[in-house]
Amino acid sequence: MRSISILGLVIITLLPVLDTQAQIKNAKTTAVKIFGNTPAVKITIEKEGNDGKSANVDWNQTTKLATITYDPSKTDEDAVLKRIALAGFDNEKFLAPDDAYAKLPKEEQYVRTLKPISRHQTDEHTSHVHDTQIKRTEGVSSTFTPLANNYFGLKDALVKTDSQGAAAKAITLLEAIKAVDMNKLAHAEHVVWMKVMNNLMTEASTIAKSKDIAKQRLALVSLSKAMYELLKVAPLDTPVYYQHCPMYDEGKGAHWLSKEEAVKNPFFGSQMISCGSTVETLN
Repeated sequence: MRSISILGLVIITLLPVLDTQAQIKNAKTTAVKIFGNTPAVKITIEKEGNDGKSANVDWNQTTKLATITYDPSKTDEDAVLKRIALAGFDNEKFLAPDDAYAKLPKEEQYVRTLKPISRHQTDEHTSHVHDTQIKRTEGVSSTFTPLANNYFGLKDALVKTDSQGAAAKAITLLEAIKAVDMNKLAHAEHVVWMKVMNNLMTEASTIAKSKDIAKQRLALVSLSKAMYELLKVAPLDTPVYYQHCPMYDEGKGAHWLSKEEAVKNPFFGSQMISCGSTVETLN
């Protein structure tokens, strides 16, 4: 009788997961720790993580583990966890922006064990306010400065049609991407960073691995778009020029970013060095 009872309990526990898998095609399931502390938090986490028929989240308040079931042809684990982090809840992959956490009701402000603690902290709530003030008044562009500088170096190598130089700069760009501390980002920067970081990694990796200048220039198109989205929301010490080449890709055109207002085309190099124009100035 006891074994039958245990079997029944296991079946009851598995039913929600099995039902979710039946609803989501090609279901893949993973478990990730997400931090929170109240029944109301459970509702929010699951609401933010769920995405119609492509993803479902079941969060356990006691263990802090979330069972994420998703259709890998339509979404992925990162996309689900980003939405939850942006709602104010830290998880093993993404930290919530400080101001998103600060907007949570006081009773829902859990202990942020994954977030480095500032020596200035006196309590969990005031530290977020203090931290944000410090970060927005000191060298505001410092977080993305290594990222931008390596991008500009890579772009300059392509202007010179230097595939080896571009590959080397792409390697240091990858290191700069991995070194970005999300803790130091304002909310708008955090939102865009989580949107573009995978694309930045993919295109930088493509350029780093290739010695084919044509393939490197093609990857620069998507890389530049991601960098533009990022620098558009980041505070800058000096202007950055968003420039356009109307001739690239059989007239479809492409954009790039430059510290210099003078046009130096990275898609054609010396063949058409001055082809293009500045379409926007970021400052």
